[in-house]
Formats: sequence, structure tokens, C-alpha cells
Amino acid sequence: MKIARGTQKPGQTKEQTKLVAQGVQKGIEEYKKRQNAKARELDKKLKKAAASGTSDIRLADDNVEPAAVKNNILPWVLLMISWLGFAAYIFINKNN
Repeated sequence: MKIARGTQKPGQTKEQTKLVAQGVQKGIEEYKKRQNAKARELDKKLKKAAASGTSDIRLADDNVEPAAVKNNILPWVLLMISWLGFAAYIFINKNN
């Protein structure tokens, strides 16, 4: 009810607020059911893997791939150019 009252619009009736509260409660229950199902499935996979003795277990989604690390040279080139420019500025001002 607290969440429903927090999102209550002006002119909304008590019945409408109760319906919103029921919808929020139903959504929370559905979320909990899904999380419990995921936990059971993960537990089954872990038990199956432990029983078979394999060490290659995917705990997260099967579609998730590790992000490829790219070595980007551009930041280093820009850093070197800025330091060379700074050194040249100092050198020119020192000689003048």
C-alpha cells in the first residue's frame, strides 16, 4: 500500500489505489517465483556438475561472452603528442 500511495495520482479513488497495490504485490510475488526457479536450476546444474566431476560450469547465462580487451593506441599517441608539445613550449619560452 505504501508504494501504491506513493505513486497515487490526484483524483485517484481508493479502489484504484487498492488495485495498484494488488498489482504491485502480484509483481513482487512473480519476481520471487522467477528468482527461486533460477536458483533451483542453478543448484541442479551445480549438483550435476559435481556428480559428473567436470570443472567447466557456466553459472550465468549461456549467451554471455566475456568482453574482449582491446589495446587502443590512440590515447597513448595523444599523450605523447601533448607531452612533446608541452616540452616544445617550455623549450621555446626558455630560449626567448
